[in-house]
Parts: sequence; C-alpha cells; structure tokens
Amino acid sequence: MNSPYVKLLGTASFLAALGAGAAMAEPQHGIAMYGEPALPEGFEALPYANPDAPEGGRMATAEVGGFDSLNPYILKGSVPWQLSFLIGESLMGRSLDEPFTLYGLLAESVETAPDRSWVEFTLHPEAAFSDGSPVTVEDVIWSFETLGTEGHPRYQGFWSKVEKIEETGERKVRLTFNTADRELALLAGMRPILKKAQWEGQEFGESGLDTIPITSAPYVIDDYEAGRFVSLKRNEDYWGEDIPFRRGTANLDEIRLEFFGDETAAFEAFKTGETNFTREFNVARWDSQYDFPRVRSGEVVLEELPHARPSGMTGFVMNSRNPLFEDWRVRQALIEAFNFEFINEAMTGSAQPRITSYFSNSPLGMDEGPAEGRVKEFLERWEGDLPPGALEGYALPVSDGTERNRKNIASALTLLSSAGWVVQDGVLTNEETGEPFRFEILLEQGSSENAAIIDMYVQSLERIGITPEISTVDSAQYKERTDAYDFDMTYFRRGLSLSPGNEQYLYWGAEAADTPGGRNLMGVKNPAVDGLIDLLLTSESQEDFLAAAKGLDRVLTAGRHVIPIYQWNISRIAYDADLKHPEVIPIFGDWPGWQPDVWWHEAGGADPQAEAGAEDKATEAAE
Repeated sequence: MNSPYVKLLGTASFLAALGAGAAMAEPQHGIAMYGEPALPEGFEALPYANPDAPEGGRMATAEVGGFDSLNPYILKGSVPWQLSFLIGESLMGRSLDEPFTLYGLLAESVETAPDRSWVEFTLHPEAAFSDGSPVTVEDVIWSFETLGTEGHPRYQGFWSKVEKIEETGERKVRLTFNTADRELALLAGMRPILKKAQWEGQEFGESGLDTIPITSAPYVIDDYEAGRFVSLKRNEDYWGEDIPFRRGTANLDEIRLEFFGDETAAFEAFKTGETNFTREFNVARWDSQYDFPRVRSGEVVLEELPHARPSGMTGFVMNSRNPLFEDWRVRQALIEAFNFEFINEAMTGSAQPRITSYFSNSPLGMDEGPAEGRVKEFLERWEGDLPPGALEGYALPVSDGTERNRKNIASALTLLSSAGWVVQDGVLTNEETGEPFRFEILLEQGSSENAAIIDMYVQSLERIGITPEISTVDSAQYKERTDAYDFDMTYFRRGLSLSPGNEQYLYWGAEAADTPGGRNLMGVKNPAVDGLIDLLLTSESQEDFLAAAKGLDRVLTAGRHVIPIYQWNISRIAYDADLKHPEVIPIFGDWPGWQPDVWWHEAGGADPQAEAGAEDKATEAAE
C-alpha cells in the first residue's frame, strides 16, 4: 500500500509540493494555493479514487451522541458532523493528495487575477440540484450572501472580505475582494451552494429537522429519526458522475449514521455487525479488544493508515474569558499538574506519543530551542505580545511517570504562588481575597475516555488544593454551553491541515473570540496571533509561508491555553471485508473526502489476505 509519507518526506518535498505562486491569465480546470495543480486538464480521476469501482452496498457507522438538526449551514441545533461533507457540494472540490488544490466541480473552470484580488467561476452546463432543477448563477450569489449574513458564523469572516459578487456572463459569477488575501479565491470555491427557491418565505437560520437543504451532491437524506439515525441514499440521477473529480466516488448506495448513548454501546454495535465501519482512537482498546469472532473469521478487516497531516491540537482547553485563567502562570501550573506520562500509560500503554505543538508531525511545526532566522524576524514584530517561551523556546513538562508526579506538582505550586495563590488548610486560596480556586470541567455525555482521563487529572489537582466540579451533559446542552462559551475547561479538538489559512482566524483570531458559536473556545486575543495569520495569507514565498506557520505554532503552544494529550499520527480503522478502498492513500490519509467517498462494496466475504492480517492482529492481541 502506498504510504502518504512516500509523497511528503519532509520539508524539501513539502516545499516542492507548494511550488512557486503562478499568475492565472485564463480559465483553468483547477487552482492551487501555490504553484499549479498537479493533475492536468481532463484527468481521469483523483489518484486515490478507483474509476472502475462498482456501485452498490452500504456503509453504516456508529456515532456517539445525538442530533436535533439536519442543516449543517446554520448555528442553531446539533448536526451530525459528517453532513456538511456528505450533502454539501461546492463550486470546486479539494484534492486530498495536494496541500491545497481545488478542481472543478459545480464550476467547470476558474479564473483569477494575478494578485488574486478577484476570482471568476463558470458553472458547468449540466450542474443540477437533487430535484433536477439547474444550478444557476442566481443560486450561487444567493448562497454566498445568505451564508455570509444568516449562516453559521464560520462563513461570516469570508463574506466580510467580499467587496462585491456579480454575474459577469452566461454561467459566470465573479467575486471581488476588499482584502489582500491569496486564499480567498480558493475559499470561494469551497462554499456550499444551496437552492434559493427552497428558502423563499422561510427563515434560513431557524430551520432544523423540518427543512432539509436541497443541494446538488451525490447523496440526499432519505430517512431519519431524531437522535437515532440518518440514512443517506445515492442519487441515481446525480448530475456530475462523469466529471473527473467525481469519477470513482459516491459508489455506495447508502450511508447510514447510527447514534448510540456511549462508546461502549457503539463498539458493541460494530462487534455484532449492526454497523460495518469504525475508527478506533484508543490504542489500548485496539490492541486488546479487537480479537472478537468476526475479526478472527476474516469478516472484519483491521487496518492502520499513516498520514502526513499536522497533529492538530487535542486536549482540554482553558477558557481565558474566566479571570482564573488569564495569567499564563496559572495555565502552566495546570499543565504541570496534568500527569501525561502516567495517564498515557493507563489509557494507551504509553503507545501514543504526546502532541508537542499545534503543527507537530509536519514541516509546519515549530523547531526546538530558540527561534531563528525568518521565524525570529517575524516574531520580533510583536515581541511585546509574545507569551514567555515563544522566542526562547517552549516545551511541555515531562513527569517521571509515577502517580505522585512530585517534581511537576512542586513546579505547579511554585507557579501558583508567584501568581498569588497559596494552599491553606488543603485548599488553594487567593492570598488577597481568600477565595478558593474553583472551576468546572464540562464533559459531553458518552465520552468514557475523556471521563477516565479527567478522573486521573482530578486526583492530581487535589494535590495542589484544587477540587474542580465535573459536569456531564447531553450533546444538545453541551453544544449550547460551548456555543455560549459557558465553561471553564472542556475537551478540545482542532484538526489542522498542511495549508493553514483563513480558518485560523476562526480557531484563534481575536474577532472570533466573542462570536457566539465560534471556534475560538480558548478566547485568545493576541495581536501576534492575528498578525502571523495575516502573514500566512499574504506570503508570496515558500520561506515566508513556512516561517509564518512555525511562528504561529510557537505563539499558540507557548500560550498554554490547552493541556495536550496524545496524537493520532496513524488512523486505526476496522470494517467489514465487503467494503473496499483503493490501495493509494492520499497524503491527508483518513480524512473527509476519502471515507466514504472513494470506498465501494464488493460482495464475496473475506479475502485470504485480509483474513491472514486479521488473524495476525488477533494473535498479537492475545499474546
């Protein structure tokens, strides 16, 4: 099997993939953030798709939690996370085999100014919604305007940078930007396009289960039961099945999302065959519990897939809107008290390495030690706004692996003392006010792994005089509270790509910190962060792009807003042997756009190779 690492073997080849920015003088079949698209006009299919894949079959996954909305484009309600990828379709589609390249989808071509101050799309003449009506320029303009003003807050930042949107010819629409930002032309290509006529006389932002958006995608929602399941069926009359980007995709007749109350019930559903695909994030469970009968018989295939994506950040975020967490010394103390080495041994048998920074596991990750060269030059522009360690170098504390974690607990107490907190009668207390140090950890119901980690963390916190309140709420309450930033500490996950851009404003930009339903859960407001994101978006050289990314990584990591846990540089998946995927794995690995997109169903049960691999895995687990 081709590993993504063959295609992205470090900084040198990563730079080659980025290429040098090239001006576009005429309509083209694709567009890249830097350089030219790797695939030529008229390519047969994406390199990780099988254009000869058969159609038919189903994929059913087990999800933990519930949902009360089927409109992924608005703030209101809790939506299955997959829907925006499964029912949405945009002007262009993203290749998972290039850092940031788009190819024609609803648009048959794209043209942009040399400085990317505008972008123009020409709609494919056959583009149609699932009800058979054509996708028009009017629909495109309405979608941009509506999503930018009434849609989810994640769309509003882009819309604020649009000077105007206009019809410029038959099937042509142009967006002109008011901001120097090279990524905007690509982001425009990724906005979902909806049917204007469906929403006449309706409140777009208030829809939920009552109105399912009509889109042009290969799948449509066929059936559902609130909080229980969603069934999506392949549209047999899908308009674009023969365009290059779609060949070999959307092969399954049905994609079904089954919802369960907790991880245990979801896993049991897979073991018994009620569902036929699962991802495993706990390596200890992967090594010890995947030797059940269906694995031993070869009915279930176990597979580990590498990827070349950044680690992103996974852990527990501290809400700096709470005055308790304003001081970096307090945040560092809480990181010191988190006994990662002990927790990792208990949860994974120390099999998964810790996340060391936001872009670790990639060429964009910060280097060890003091900042140098261009990275240092960029950081010094905001020297007065940098957290300690951003310039000098910052690394997470390492414990001795014992439960008591004496050295790091002592460091935590020293930091807290310097910030005005002392232990009195076993309780951490503010020296000036006499108030105890109290905060709440908010968890979503059904996440037994997070609950187990927090249980161990609470025992460590008690050693420094802190006894936090643990609140576990259902998915609807959890979303409502996190949308309103009504939490002190909670679970946090931000996946990052090899082409960081405007989404960084949503994750940690100052403007997003006060936007209800935003992604900046930590509440960080730092001119250095915003400035480095600006540099990412305006860099015209590979050197500046990499330096801006590495500098941003330093500022975020040294900001100490998240207590990182372990990273998943390998995806662990298990699935019925009747489900197949191409041997070529994109550099993004198991990522939206790959599963279920390029998978297919092929009846006939287990094959000898899969069965042998499963038996080997089961034997290892037994030993």
